[in-house]
Amino acid sequence: MINKLVLENLKHRPIRTLLSTIAIGIQVTMVLTLVGLSQGLLQDQADRARGIGADLMVRAPGSSILSFSTAMPAGILQFVRKQTHVAFATGVLIQPAGGLNSVTGLNLDEFTRLSGGFRFLSGGPFKQPNDVIVDSFYAAQHKTHTGDEITILNRPWHVSGIVEAGMLARVIVRLDVLQDLTSTNDKITSIYVKLDDKNNIATVVDDLKTKLREYPIYSIEEYTSLFSVKNVPMLKEFIGVIIGLGVLVGFLVVFLSMYTAVLERTREIGVLKALGASPGYILSILLRETTLLALAGSVLGILLAYVTRWAIKSAVPGSLIQAIVPAWWPIATGIALFGALVGAIYPGIKAARQDAIEALSYD
Repeated sequence: MINKLVLENLKHRPIRTLLSTIAIGIQVTMVLTLVGLSQGLLQDQADRARGIGADLMVRAPGSSILSFSTAMPAGILQFVRKQTHVAFATGVLIQPAGGLNSVTGLNLDEFTRLSGGFRFLSGGPFKQPNDVIVDSFYAAQHKTHTGDEITILNRPWHVSGIVEAGMLARVIVRLDVLQDLTSTNDKITSIYVKLDDKNNIATVVDDLKTKLREYPIYSIEEYTSLFSVKNVPMLKEFIGVIIGLGVLVGFLVVFLSMYTAVLERTREIGVLKALGASPGYILSILLRETTLLALAGSVLGILLAYVTRWAIKSAVPGSLIQAIVPAWWPIATGIALFGALVGAIYPGIKAARQDAIEALSYD
């Protein structure tokens, strides 16, 4: 009986119910989109590192997981190549290009020998010093085609080819050209190493760590495992702030909705109390309404997360990638439910404490 009454109350005020559901849905979408973006970007970085096909990597001293702002002498590459069990190694230079974008310089012949090479969807390798290769995501976002001229690092480049996404970088130029452009001659950012046998990875990593003590050295699997929210400075805290805002939004939306509902239904509440309804019964009705609104909003928010993923993929596939993270669905629902119930407590108590005679005389 009480559940039917709750449903009828929500159906009787469809606009308020719809707006409340949408507001809570947006709150859930906001949380899921942020988490999805952080997970998507980190997973993309990990996938591109795996796509190279290297067994281990050596990075410049002082570099962090997502930062390649420091460089090492190119002579380290020759040293690494001479180590036991090293079949081949090549170095790359990564230069930030604003925002989340970067340009990677490499020796294409060496990289092809190590990884098997890029899969060209159109065009081909470098022919001139100002040639650039971009991946399909970058090309889609910037509406770039083979033969076009694009501006990166404040200079024009000729697009010689477009490659399949998922290996190393989105924008690739010749290593010597990027070194000259950035005044980092004989410098590289990281070294990718291919071994004669994968069973020797742990041995080679330990050996290199004793010889290159200041250099971060990882197996590719170990390196990609580091791409998590807890290993990115301030990202976990930022997500916490967004969750806090989500709770606040849910609280304010439901507080306003339920407080208005209590005022609108003053006489109705008076009738229920005159018929013997207890304060707990009245409070139960409002809390059940709130729970339904929160659950409906959460379902809507989860569906909207797919919409935001589609929108981001359509608009900026080369810059942002949003993952769908089902593990966060119950978390986001719990956040919405918590904020909604907190927002409903005061209006619920106000309704439960109303005097039946005063409520019946309310106009």
